[in-house]
Amino acid sequence: MAGSGANLFPRKKRTGAGKDSTLQNDSNAAARRGSDSTAVGTNLPDTTRMDSLQLAIYRHNKAIDDSVRLDSINRKRKNGIDAPVQYEASDSLIYEAATNTAHLYGASQVDYENMNLKSDKIYMSLDSSLVHATGTADSTEKGGIKGRPVFKMGSDTYDTDTMAFNFKTKKGLVQNAYTQQEDGYLRSQVSKRNDNGEIYLAHGRYTTCDHEHPDFYIALSRAKVRPGKDVVFGPAYLVVADVPLPFAIPYGFFPFTKSYSSGFIMPTYGDENSRGFYLRDGGYYFAMSDKWDLKLLGEIYTKGSWGISAASNYRRRYKYSGSFYFSFQDTKTGDKGLPDFEKQESFKLQWSHRQDSKANPFSSLSASVNFASSSYERNNLTSMYNPQTMTQSTRTSSVSWSTTFSSLGLSLSSSTNLSQNMRDSSIAMTLPDLNVSLSRFYPFRRRHQVGNERWYEKISLSYTGQLSNSISTKEDKLLHSNLIKDWRNGMQHNIPVNGNFTLLNYINITPSFNFTDRMYASKVTRSWDERRQVEVADTSYGFHNVYNWNMSVSASTKLYGFWLPSRKLFGDKIQAIRHVITPQVSFSYAPDFGSARYGYYQTYQKTDADGNVSLVEYSPYSTGLYGVPGKGCTGSISWDVSNNLEMRVKSDNDSTGFKKISLIDELGASMSYNMAATTHRWSDLSVRLRLKWWKSYTFNMNAVFATYAYEIGADGKPYVGNHTEWGRGRFGRFQGMSQNFSFTLNPERLKKWFGGDGDDDRKKDKDDEEGVDPKIESNVDEDMIEGQRGAAKKSGSGKAETDADGYMRFSMPWSLTFGYGVTMRENTSGRFNEKTMRYPYKFSQTLNMSGNLRISDGWNISFSSGYDFENHKISMTTASLQRDLHCFNMSCSVVLAPYTSYNFSFRCNASTLTDALKYDKRSGYSNAVQWY
Repeated sequence: MAGSGANLFPRKKRTGAGKDSTLQNDSNAAARRGSDSTAVGTNLPDTTRMDSLQLAIYRHNKAIDDSVRLDSINRKRKNGIDAPVQYEASDSLIYEAATNTAHLYGASQVDYENMNLKSDKIYMSLDSSLVHATGTADSTEKGGIKGRPVFKMGSDTYDTDTMAFNFKTKKGLVQNAYTQQEDGYLRSQVSKRNDNGEIYLAHGRYTTCDHEHPDFYIALSRAKVRPGKDVVFGPAYLVVADVPLPFAIPYGFFPFTKSYSSGFIMPTYGDENSRGFYLRDGGYYFAMSDKWDLKLLGEIYTKGSWGISAASNYRRRYKYSGSFYFSFQDTKTGDKGLPDFEKQESFKLQWSHRQDSKANPFSSLSASVNFASSSYERNNLTSMYNPQTMTQSTRTSSVSWSTTFSSLGLSLSSSTNLSQNMRDSSIAMTLPDLNVSLSRFYPFRRRHQVGNERWYEKISLSYTGQLSNSISTKEDKLLHSNLIKDWRNGMQHNIPVNGNFTLLNYINITPSFNFTDRMYASKVTRSWDERRQVEVADTSYGFHNVYNWNMSVSASTKLYGFWLPSRKLFGDKIQAIRHVITPQVSFSYAPDFGSARYGYYQTYQKTDADGNVSLVEYSPYSTGLYGVPGKGCTGSISWDVSNNLEMRVKSDNDSTGFKKISLIDELGASMSYNMAATTHRWSDLSVRLRLKWWKSYTFNMNAVFATYAYEIGADGKPYVGNHTEWGRGRFGRFQGMSQNFSFTLNPERLKKWFGGDGDDDRKKDKDDEEGVDPKIESNVDEDMIEGQRGAAKKSGSGKAETDADGYMRFSMPWSLTFGYGVTMRENTSGRFNEKTMRYPYKFSQTLNMSGNLRISDGWNISFSSGYDFENHKISMTTASLQRDLHCFNMSCSVVLAPYTSYNFSFRCNASTLTDALKYDKRSGYSNAVQWY
């Protein structure tokens, strides 16, 4: 067909076959209509070969082309159409010359710019640029209509029953429209579209349920839709399972935009006994940019209390990210003018900052600040129903910075730490804590080494320095403290010197020397005031140096033993058994820094009220930040021996043909002897055992055997004497041990034990050789978890799985975890047996059990409990139930012992409605109610 650029029909091939009455008997008419008869340049079409519709369109387009050529200045089309309109129809196309209207039948389609219209019937008026589309009645189709109009404009799609659209004004009228906006679905009986793309609805429905018959919807009397932005509606009410509920609101809106946008935050309301009726968590959200945002909230109570808060999130890609939160509360309880009236000001500060590792490999900054006044959590409603917050007695905050000079091997780090006790409002703060570290280097090593390495070149040296300034006080006194008198400060230097030598090619000798120096700005001299009978402390300020040193040397080696079993007795399955013994002996020495020549300890004479004279020893540096060196000379010799036993066997599943089995992963013992001590020079014997029973479980046990035996004193009571158990022909006295066992049982593990499908036999054999597979399938419904986090929809729900025979596969995943702990120790409060010279042993046992069960798709049950055998009481017992209701998620958790509480939550899965359609019920004396 021919026409100008402003025509209604473009110069393109028409796929539909028109049924003009004058040409319907011509067998070649369809072929002639399907051919391209476009005139290009000076070529003129053959008008004798056109049907009536083509001829009318040709004359219409020619008139427009002539008018455009006559007026070259005004290029605007007279009919308002700025682009070609493309069309096609699978059945037929009829043109009515009297009304200048085209009729398209059967899978018709019209395209104009970014608009696309598909329908079974389309009527187009060439004069008014009006397009009207409807479906066709068909009893075999769902709903009795086939080929319903589907209108697309940009990214928006509208399914309708009847639609009228004007290409010139870009306005339309739609009957029974259905469209999707983000994760929500919108229906209406009557819709009007204006030239800006805004749609006005009457008698609409909004839902996030993807079913054709939704589980719930919000009935909208009137609404205005701005595609991709929001929906603003008038009076509306909630309908669940086709039952209208008495939950109505006068107006509201749903945002659709994917980008950051500012807007109001609706508050919640409720009633509290001490502060009265309240409006809480209402304010405004500022979308500053794609790098950071700001949320300002406020709360107000009828009895005078109020509060404000500010929260912000920031992120710069490949640089850093973090969040900031500050809240202030002015709380008034009781009635003003009465004795029970109380006013409190409290605040909370949270800051989290993390630097991306790609930003700077040599420097980093991180922060984790969580500080709140002790009264804040008691007055904050959110914290009242958060068990973790209410039971958290200690809070820690830290801000740290570090940098590294790789060429020098030097690293600097600084941190600020704060520890807060919420029970007594005490604070321990360090500001700052500066650390300097110099990595290990070899000062005597030659720059250009020639020949073998000499012994002195193996001596290494490193340095660590620390500068701190700290205080321990109450939170109300922190800002009023004195930096010199109240804060403790000091500096510490640590210089270790090490070496590593080989003696006789098999013995490793490792000597070390460690020097520690402390620098303080003050010391405390103490004396006794006989008149007042009190100790007097006098603080003097200046430079004070306190140092100490120690040295040690150790020797270790490895001894290997092999046993090749006889093939006549054991066959060729066992190839060899290897025994590795690792003995180690070490010696350490440190002088007595409590002697008078160092001056670290002093004495004063004390005379009490009764005239008794005593000598009191103290250290002027005991209050120093890094303490004071200990008293007494130490010179000890210690030994340690470790054993490892492995077996090598043949294996067809290993590529090498052999594999190793650990019989005893480690069996070790250690002991020491203090040459400088006057009594009890021998230490207790420590024994450790480690066995790898399965790939997922390793058995560990530590036991202690006392060296010195009990003796009976003059008062008839036992005490630890100076005689050893060995001297009396007995092994060391067993003092006790502790061990925890845990085991998880699930269907996969049972299948491995008792056999499963043939396809899993190879995997089962491999697991049997290497141990039980530690990976346990989670029984928690992932779709349910996503629903709780605000996921919109589940895919594939309701489709039952079948086995190879076509029967529905029965699956009820579950897991059960048992934990058993036992502790054995001497019961010194029991009756002493003078015959065996032993105290009885006391056992403490605890049993923990937890599990979860997924009944079906969307159902999940979990529980945890335990029993304390010593106190004969049940430990904390909890149970929870979760149910995915397709569009909603329901969860309920209860605590049954030792106290009782519950928490019930019911909320919409969709992210746009998760904060709007929800219901939370907790055990407590105050409940918040949402506006919507």
